[in-house]
Amino acid sequence: MKRDPVIFVVVALAISLMLVFAYKVTGKQPAENNGPTGAGKPAPEFALQSLDGKTIKLSDLRGKAVVVNFWATWCQPCRVEMPWFVDMQKQYGPDGLQILGINADEDANKEELEKFARGMGVNYPVLLGSEQVEQAYGGIQFLPITVYVDRDGNVVDKVFGLKGRGEIEDDIKLALGKKKPTVQAMK
Repeated sequence: MKRDPVIFVVVALAISLMLVFAYKVTGKQPAENNGPTGAGKPAPEFALQSLDGKTIKLSDLRGKAVVVNFWATWCQPCRVEMPWFVDMQKQYGPDGLQILGINADEDANKEELEKFARGMGVNYPVLLGSEQVEQAYGGIQFLPITVYVDRDGNVVDKVFGLKGRGEIEDDIKLALGKKKPTVQAMK
């Protein structure tokens, strides 16, 4: 049975129109129009509560390289990269790395997040996200989103979606000042 190419075009056009309409209705702009999108821009300041009740401010971590990872419990790519972040925190923490997981799961309560983080073996602070912080970082249209911040508080890279473990490690080395930026990281 052959499929009519006209039907394919109509379906693709309908999907495109729905996406454009969704952006208009929600008022969200693509991430490249909001917040940090590349090397050299200061990372937006935030103060968020961690699962253990402490308030963590990005500015308090000045002098450390920071990985700001937006994730959710339902996000499968997030589940893939979390064990890598656990390993990287162990490996590079003594060199001045601090990973921060900012939960973007609006439906999860604190107890669910604690259970999830414990089950994943998370060894870095998990912060309760807010719409204000998400917008300061460009909005969250999909997950994960990871922002690598150098010791001076400047963004060295912003990554959308799941990347390989080696790419994550390269960005961590870049944030720590152990690696020179590549053309791709400077975009």
